[in-house]
Amino acid sequence: MSIRVGLIGLGEVAQLMHLPLLADDPRFRIAAVMDVSPSLLAHVAARYGVGKTYADARALLGDPEIDAVFILTPDHLHAGLLSQAMDAGKHVFIEKPVCLTLAELEPILPRAATYGKTLFVGYMRRFSRPFLELKRRLPPADEIIHVRIRDLICEGPFFIRQTRPVFYPTDVPRPIIEAGRAETDRLLRSAIGERSSAEQRRAYQVLTGLSSHSFSAMRELFGMPQGLHAAVQHKGERIVALFDYGHFTAVYEAVINNVARFDAGIEVLTDRQQFRVTYDTPYVRNLPTQLTVTTSTDTDTHSEIVGPSYEDPFRIELDAFHDCIAGGARPKTTLEDARQDLDLFAAVGRAFPA
Repeated sequence: MSIRVGLIGLGEVAQLMHLPLLADDPRFRIAAVMDVSPSLLAHVAARYGVGKTYADARALLGDPEIDAVFILTPDHLHAGLLSQAMDAGKHVFIEKPVCLTLAELEPILPRAATYGKTLFVGYMRRFSRPFLELKRRLPPADEIIHVRIRDLICEGPFFIRQTRPVFYPTDVPRPIIEAGRAETDRLLRSAIGERSSAEQRRAYQVLTGLSSHSFSAMRELFGMPQGLHAAVQHKGERIVALFDYGHFTAVYEAVINNVARFDAGIEVLTDRQQFRVTYDTPYVRNLPTQLTVTTSTDTDTHSEIVGPSYEDPFRIELDAFHDCIAGGARPKTTLEDARQDLDLFAAVGRAFPA
């Protein structure tokens, strides 16, 4: 029997990743969709043959024929929808970030601890095969001397225009757009300070969006850092943070510009080895990821390449979500796990020089 799924929010991430994957997977059935745009709602329903459409999230959540919901809306709506989905007793897949501020998540965490259904946060990079192989081969912590994590990217529109068509609606009511912007600004100010600049708030959004993948992966591999040495941002879209792990520093760098490349990865150095995982843009499906392990002795050097793997991390993530619902597995990307990212986002955001 397939799991009956309702999607809340039908923007880029839904159209490029979740809808195609769910439609291709016989273990799931797209039973209902919801969006505030009438034209987008009609487009997706026709494209995927969905019989039920909703203009209101509460109505979808109240549908007894929905087993699980995917929360794919703008970030400022996540916490409220998550709480409503739990009220409705649904299994939940919620895209990262789970919300924008720790204050939004804290009231939900006690409920989540005893919630009888799956609550799964979407950190797809942590499900890629080369990442999992790096985790398996990771040297002992006391042998690590340096870590570099990076997201040097061109944003999605460049790739989307040349690959998969996305329907961009023009009929989202203006009051909804304006209210969303105001609420997002309020949340960003509450996270890093009322007097924060527009550039600092933009940088915080980059952290919660792009950087959440890297912070989350860093935590899975090395645990939470002992502290933050320093953080700096420029123009909201160039960020460097130095995380203190005691005997080594993890350097994180993010740059968004218009060079058409996606240079993301994790590098771990010991005295004699380098471990390097690389990721390409998720906006083009099934691009390869791989792990390269370089080992040196006094007399020679050799490199082992694990991969490349063309398996879509979003699909592996969907496998994990299914295993949680059907088999009772516990997700590794829980709300409590995501809480640690919110701690790191706030620490970095508040450390930006005025």
